[in-house]
Amino acid sequence: MKLSKRGEYALRALIDIGIAQELGRPLVQIGMLAEKERLPIKFLEQILMQLKEGGYIESKRGKQGGYYLLMPAQQIRFGQVIRLIDGPLAPVACVSQTAYERCTCPDEEHCGLRMLMHDVRNAIANILDRFTLADTVEMTLRKIRRNHPEIPFIETLLSRPLTDEGPLEGRAGRRRREAAAAPVEPPPIEAPLLPIPAPPRKTRGRRGVLPPLKTAFPNEDNA
Repeated sequence: MKLSKRGEYALRALIDIGIAQELGRPLVQIGMLAEKERLPIKFLEQILMQLKEGGYIESKRGKQGGYYLLMPAQQIRFGQVIRLIDGPLAPVACVSQTAYERCTCPDEEHCGLRMLMHDVRNAIANILDRFTLADTVEMTLRKIRRNHPEIPFIETLLSRPLTDEGPLEGRAGRRRREAAAAPVEPPPIEAPLLPIPAPPRKTRGRRGVLPPLKTAFPNEDNA
């Protein structure tokens, strides 16, 4: 596995957005990210679009808009992000658990190279699938607080007022939150249908109505 430039910038952008959220300023403009990472905005937009499609971040339009974390930082694992941007973690396809492909080796089961690459794949995955964005943000801020470096990105974030509400707390966000919290009313209970009595049966006689059965068929004792 080799981390591409696109994968590297995606992880760095996530860390920047995670730091902003941890500092209480969850919205980050793309211009700030591009300036900090020294990237062209168009290239960064493509990377952020991939992260957005993956469900990791979301954007808010407007003058005060920007990008923010959609998924909790504790649930974002670096292995997942790298697989989204760069593909499988395995150095060769025959040991991949997400994109396995049989190699040209005639005896894959007893291939020593495959056994070695399998251990390499497991070592990489055990680290990248264990560490979350929250872990990395915490480590980064702990070192910044200890060394007190001058970081314009951090200073710009801290110059902004704290945000008590989440970035989605606009009209659309309030509607979604209220709809989720509203109690669900049970459907109305319909009254049971009562059986309709059948009309009396009419039979035909000489004038259109037959006499009752006991008259039509007299008792045998009286015959």
